[in-house]
Amino acid sequence: MNILFAAGGTAGHINPAIAIADYFRDNLKGVNICFAGTPKGMESTLVPQAGYDFVSMRVRGFQRKPSLKNFFRNVDALYLLALSRFSAKSIIRKFGPDIVIGTGGYVSGPILLEANKMGIKTAIHEQNAYPGVTNKVLAKRADIVFLAVEEAKKRLPECRSVVVGNPVRKNVLEKNKSQARKILKMDDNFCILSFGGSLGAVKVNEIAADLMAWHSAFRKINHIHAMGRLGRGCFPKMLEERGVDLKKNPRIDVRDYIHDMDICLAAADLVICRAGALTLAELEATAKPSILIPSPNVAENHQYYNAIVLQNRGAAVVVEEKSYDKNFLIQTVKSFYEDKNKLREYSKNAAKIAIFDTPKRVFEHVMNLF
Repeated sequence: MNILFAAGGTAGHINPAIAIADYFRDNLKGVNICFAGTPKGMESTLVPQAGYDFVSMRVRGFQRKPSLKNFFRNVDALYLLALSRFSAKSIIRKFGPDIVIGTGGYVSGPILLEANKMGIKTAIHEQNAYPGVTNKVLAKRADIVFLAVEEAKKRLPECRSVVVGNPVRKNVLEKNKSQARKILKMDDNFCILSFGGSLGAVKVNEIAADLMAWHSAFRKINHIHAMGRLGRGCFPKMLEERGVDLKKNPRIDVRDYIHDMDICLAAADLVICRAGALTLAELEATAKPSILIPSPNVAENHQYYNAIVLQNRGAAVVVEEKSYDKNFLIQTVKSFYEDKNKLREYSKNAAKIAIFDTPKRVFEHVMNLF
């Protein structure tokens, strides 16, 4: 069987495709796998590192914010879109896939549309609770649509869909709290983990600074925070303005980036972070209560809808940037800190949502198409 994956743009699109591809490679003899993506996207590095063939095609998305620069970017995007049909057809003809699986990114649209026109089976994996515009179009023609959460069904047109979840990294599942805290040399007191992505997020940094000002002086709370590269300049100033001296607070661990997320996540009692689809899957798989701050700078505001799924199921509290209130946040964290029953309840509810066998589910449904 020949399988072509179309994935690109962000790790949130690429990593699920790699996880699914790994399962096919390990469980199907004679399978040939190839990835299509953009030449300068993350996929051009991540896919070869994972051991898969990679072919590129130039395509870019449209910019929605009106500006002269974005006008010319959109003109270029239209030009590339016109050419993408020929590039997609060439890639498909050369590889000869039995099925094309799209997991998101600008490349998914033209590849899956051409595959469909050529009579090749297609499948989509939608990671978010609020499907993007491209997947709404592709879903109408796909042989099967894989969803991360049940809530996505009502936002898609009539199609053959099944809930399979999002893949979770194996190392995240291999650590437990006691092991993690020994590695971090951390005691058994309450631990907060907060982060805003590799670049960092101003609002998440502000929230972390507010919390540190609240707990650093008199509470035995451990706090691991990733300020991101963009936080190097502003976060120390935020702490200084709030009177937080890291040298006097050894329980606070501030980093540029968390390279050992599996360990830090296992050690945490409460997680404060954005609401990216794969992050939420890991929170669910590790049964972590969370306070979610959805990024307002994503397409279709999809992080908000991802976060609401967890809040509606009693696994998280959602705090929107536009309505952030320091006192509310502190009181929310305080309630988790003081009420162990609440902490356990949110943990149980997160675990109830978790799906641990996403690649296996995708594999079985794909094989049933033949």
